[in-house]
Amino acid sequence: MSQLRALLLIGSAAFALAACGADDVASPGEGVIVQPVNPTPPPVNPDPDPDPNEPGEVPTTCPTGTTNAGIFEGLRNCQLSGRITGNLNLPNVEGVIYSLSGGVRVGSDVGGDGNKAGGAQGILSIDPGVLIFGESGADFLLIERGSQIRAVGEAQKPIVFTSAANVRGESTASSIGQWGGLVILGRAPIHTCIGVGVQGGTAGCESQVEGADGFYGGATANDNSGRLEYVQVRYSGFEVTTGNELNGITLAGVGSGTTIRNVQVHNSSDDGIEWFGGTVNGKYLVLTGIDDDSLDTDLGYRGVNQFVLVQQRTEGGDFVIEAESDGNDLLTPRSRPVFANFTFLGNRTGAVVMMRGGTDYGLYNGVINSTTASACVQLRGQQTIAAANPAIEEEGPPVFASVFMSCTKASGIGHSSSSVTDQQVINILTGNNNVLGGTSTLTNTYFPGANENAVPAFATLSAVNPFLVNTDYVGAFRDAADTWFAGWTCGLPGQTSCTAAARPIR
Repeated sequence: MSQLRALLLIGSAAFALAACGADDVASPGEGVIVQPVNPTPPPVNPDPDPDPNEPGEVPTTCPTGTTNAGIFEGLRNCQLSGRITGNLNLPNVEGVIYSLSGGVRVGSDVGGDGNKAGGAQGILSIDPGVLIFGESGADFLLIERGSQIRAVGEAQKPIVFTSAANVRGESTASSIGQWGGLVILGRAPIHTCIGVGVQGGTAGCESQVEGADGFYGGATANDNSGRLEYVQVRYSGFEVTTGNELNGITLAGVGSGTTIRNVQVHNSSDDGIEWFGGTVNGKYLVLTGIDDDSLDTDLGYRGVNQFVLVQQRTEGGDFVIEAESDGNDLLTPRSRPVFANFTFLGNRTGAVVMMRGGTDYGLYNGVINSTTASACVQLRGQQTIAAANPAIEEEGPPVFASVFMSCTKASGIGHSSSSVTDQQVINILTGNNNVLGGTSTLTNTYFPGANENAVPAFATLSAVNPFLVNTDYVGAFRDAADTWFAGWTCGLPGQTSCTAAARPIR
């Protein structure tokens, strides 16, 4: 049997060799090679475990503290809702976008003295390039007293708060009020208090914020509500009820320990930035297309802001600045804001800057320009132009120094019931290197020309407030090369379009 097996094996091998042919016989040492006819390629092996960090992948999960709300415009929608306590970070993850579901609150109110029952701190940190959107006016982000937002972008990677319509590419140059807005509440002094006999500026002096159920105010002037740096807020603002609106950014009782730098608000349906009391300062602010007041100060706000550009929309809007205090000279702290190195471009028929209610004010090294406004500056009420009175902390009439004004009229009176005359306003504006009724020579819309450059600057801004830096020019920009808005804004020369479909920036 073993011999028969051997013969069969030899025969099989010989038959195989014969079938191959001479060309298929391998060289010595290579063995036998059989070439298959028309080989079938191996099947493609799909990625059995997609890595959410691989470029182009849409993650299947969301960062901790957010809820997976499915796919939105090709991106993973990671949703924020309810109340955030403790620390939550929103990382910039490839393929991830964040949304607000209703009013999202960071922390629980700790009260003006920091000891309110049930108070708890929350800290929301947001990485550069992150995009957060709201679908409707009911969607907003609110930072409670004692809590913080740390939204710190970069010059080329701003953090963007915007609307769902903007993400879909449906926003237009006229779009406004497509989601709520950003509200920050702090424990710094205010002058209007809930309750009878409560003294302004004390820990017990608090008020309720417009448009959202939250309280602000206290006695901590250097209160810290966090940081906003390289941030855009687009298409925000919403009227919750008549006269009760959300702004682009609401800063209520926010203290000087808070950092506000390189911030743009675009096409808000209500005010761009509104300060309700507080002491927070700011630098490099851009307000474009605001449908109400671009800058609104009230309730004892005493902060300073430098390098500010405002361009009003053409189809809506009220004042570039609406400033007031309490109107009866009795409440303290009095409003005393300061704006320096500003360029205000008015496009409405009313005044560009309006002050009333006994507010104190300082405007330094500025440009006010409008071809449509009835006046550059309007002052209402004798209490607004009254002389200094230390007994009520009144610092005297508003201060204008090195302000170049090019409007149809330099000044205007208030309502028909106002006792302020044009001549009284002109008297306040005259001197201090101010130019009334100048001819604008702005170039490329924003940058100073010969007439603006001829105005001697107010050289000692740091003496007005140490937060301010001394400059030797008027307006928001030294010259056309001074493009401090580059990279982090939308809609300005050389910058991305605000109406384009918004996406996170990697």
